[in-house]
Amino acid sequence: MKIFCVANQKGGVGKTTTAVNLAAGLSKIGQRVLLVDLDPQGNATMGSGINKQALTSTIYQVLIGAAELKNIRVHSPADYDVLPGNRELAGAEIDLVDMEQRESRLKNALKTVSGDYDFCLIDCPPSLSLLTLNGLVSAHGVIIPMQCEYFALEGLSDLVNTIKRVTNSFNKELKIIGLLRVMFDPRMTLSQQVSAQLEKHFGEKVFKTVIPRNVRLAEAPSYGLPGVVFDPSSRGAAAYLQFAQEMVARMRALESPELPKPLADV
Repeated sequence: MKIFCVANQKGGVGKTTTAVNLAAGLSKIGQRVLLVDLDPQGNATMGSGINKQALTSTIYQVLIGAAELKNIRVHSPADYDVLPGNRELAGAEIDLVDMEQRESRLKNALKTVSGDYDFCLIDCPPSLSLLTLNGLVSAHGVIIPMQCEYFALEGLSDLVNTIKRVTNSFNKELKIIGLLRVMFDPRMTLSQQVSAQLEKHFGEKVFKTVIPRNVRLAEAPSYGLPGVVFDPSSRGAAAYLQFAQEMVARMRALESPELPKPLADV
């Protein structure tokens, strides 16, 4: 099982949209997928068609040792499994502080189902918290969704530094798998300029797939479905399906002897 965090310290960049649509896209092309909702807002849970208010157990119980991960998995109508989250997770920040191996609780829990899935995607909160740290410590790599805007570039440097600190202190295997350009509007000169800067500076770390700004993707969460399932014919859904195929190809590259550049060389 390959574990990837979908992370960005800047909010409102399409992080959860990317997590749920990538999960649905991977499922559509035959991959076994587990989506972990580590954000107390529970948007990935709701966007997967699961009522977060009706849950009796969530990833919170797993993190504090009150439940086993395999017993709280919920199957999404979009045909992937979800470790759901809700506002209970906000309390995990306090509860985890005094626990042993507080940064590795999720990693240890995921080991118990590693044979059940091909991909595990972790939707992290938009901040460096104990929840995000648990996600980064668990992961083989990080997928960074970002808009092609000036302030997004500033936030990216902060995130790269955070990932390097986690790599040095907790998880030597952690790499940036790639940067995903989302909500892209080719009519805007700034978007084109920032996109070109990303390609110049990060090279092969920038995914070839570009996710366009798309109304159907924005509407889908209100129906409790990823855009890939809600309207498969939309431009946004087609782009995320293409991204899922690119992720599978990149995973195979990770498993080959010629690995992508390590994080230190980014």
